[in-house]
Formats: sequence, C-alpha cells, structure tokens
Amino acid sequence: MMSPPLPWRRLRTTLLVALPVYLFFLPLWLQHPLALLLRVGLPALAGLLAFGLAERWPRRLPRWLARWVLQVGAVALAIPLTVLLIYHFGFPAEAGPFWRDPKRLEAVFAFAFLGTLIGPWAAMSALLRQRDQAVRQAERQRGELERQVLGAQLQLLQAQVQPHFLFNTLANVQALVEDGSARAAPVLAQLIAYLRAAVPRLHERQARLGQELEMVRAYLALMQLRMPDRLAFSVEADPGCEILLCPPLSLMTLVENAVRHGIDPSPDGGQIALSVRLQGGRCLARVSDTGVGLQPHSSGLGTGLTRLRERMETLFGADIAVRLSEVQPHGFAVELEWPARKE
Repeated sequence: MMSPPLPWRRLRTTLLVALPVYLFFLPLWLQHPLALLLRVGLPALAGLLAFGLAERWPRRLPRWLARWVLQVGAVALAIPLTVLLIYHFGFPAEAGPFWRDPKRLEAVFAFAFLGTLIGPWAAMSALLRQRDQAVRQAERQRGELERQVLGAQLQLLQAQVQPHFLFNTLANVQALVEDGSARAAPVLAQLIAYLRAAVPRLHERQARLGQELEMVRAYLALMQLRMPDRLAFSVEADPGCEILLCPPLSLMTLVENAVRHGIDPSPDGGQIALSVRLQGGRCLARVSDTGVGLQPHSSGLGTGLTRLRERMETLFGADIAVRLSEVQPHGFAVELEWPARKE
C-alpha cells in the first residue's frame, strides 16, 4: 500500500527541514515574519505534495524512468515554481512584476536556489529511509517465514518419528502378552519410558543435549528389546554436554536412520554407537552403525538429514557441518558439528 500524499511523519520532517531556512532568512527579513514563513513554508509543502503525488501517479512508468527519479524531479520543479507563483500573485498590481524590482528578484533567486538545493536532497534522504525501512521489514518478514518453515519442518519431522514404529511396538507387546512371554512387561515399560522422554519435546523448537540423549537411550533400549539378538548400542557424552543447545530430534534423527537403514536391513543386525564430544568450543556428535552401510542406490544426505542440516543452520547459522563416512568393513557414520552454546 502506498503512503498518502501528506503523511504526518513526512510533514513533520518537511517542517524540520524548512525551519533552518526560515531562521537563516529571519535576521535579514525587513517585513513581517509571517510573510517569510509563507515564502519558506509554502514551497516546502508544495515539494512534499509533489513528492507524494509522484509516488502514486502515474501508476505505470516507462521502463527507462525510475520512480525515484520522477519523485526527486517533481520536488526540484515544484519548489521554484511555487516561489515564482508566490512572488507573481502575492503582491498588488500597482507594485508591478517582481522581475522589475531588484530586491524581489533577488529574493526569488535566493528562495528558489535554496529550495532547489535542499528539496531534492531531502527527497533523496526520505527515499533512502523508506528503502531502509522496506529492507528491514522484508528481513523481518523473511525471518518470520524462516521460523514458520522451520516450525513446519519440525512438525513434519515430529509426525514422522515413527508412528509405524509405535504401532509395531504395540503389536509386539500384544503378541508377547498373548504368548505369555516374560518380555512383554520390559518392552511395555521401555515404551512408556520412551514416550515420557519424547512427548514433552514435540512442540519445542530448541532442546538441550541432555534431553536428546535421554530420548535416544530410551529409543535404543526399546529397539534392543524388540530385537535383542540383532542390536547392541552404546551412548557416551562428555561432561557438560547435557546443558548445550541443539535442534530438537537432531540426535534422534541420526539414530533412527541408523536403525532403519543400517540395522533393520542387515540379517545379522549390528551395533550403534553414539558419542558427543566437546572440542575447542564446538560440539561434535557422531552416530555410527555396523549395519549394511551405504547402498548403491543411496545418494547425498537424504531427506531427513537435509532437513536436519537446514534446522541447524537456522539455529546456528552457517557455522555447522554435517559429514558422512563409511565404516569398515561395513556400516555408516554421520557427524554433526556446531557451536557449543548454552543460550
């Protein structure tokens, strides 16, 4: 939406610019101060009106004519024209034309010169402020859109935190109960522990590593109960890591990928190792598995890891790293690196 031709903020700025001109001429002015006020104020208001009209009309300009050029040109034309009109119509007929009176002619040149000098400069300053405000507003809107996108991606990822894994686990518990297996109670207890760790984090945009580690331990313990002969795991973290910031479900994404794409497809299963280290003010998280490794049809980071990288960049900027590597003789490893921050 365009601004009205005479918004109050612009009017105030125009009067503030005209005030030094008025004070400059006041000691030299022999007539009534009100006459000087009109000779300074009316051209200033005319320039403001021309600036606002050129901003709104015409709606379409030729490609070779920029809107700001039209606005500055309108101000540069309106101010001296208004001065000429004042001196042409502002005196009685018996006084004669102003160009025949050396004093009035000198005053016309003085007012027109200063108005032409100051008016376009003030117009350019207004345009620059307007541009800066538009840039700041665009940056705020972009930041808000980025936060909305991040929230949407996080919600999508949270919706993908294995609903089928939960259903499969519940189905396993049901089967164990129906068979009278002693493993039913431990599996159900570990599922409850996992849900207690995961559910409170579902709507958070940032989390602590301690919360992530708690949820990962509960998840891996539950997976181990589901396939005790095919999964072993270890979780290690340096002291002090628990209070550091990290994107929600960051470690969970890596561990879940290791289970789904590394351990599950392997007939013999494998081992998952998670380690979190502090190195020179940076946090390094590594998840490795001894599963099937990187398959020939796999490429790049994948959707989950790509979204994780984007969320980390939103939280920490470009000062992050995501590295992928193979584990010999078979397996896969992912490393995340980001600044160690508490707030």
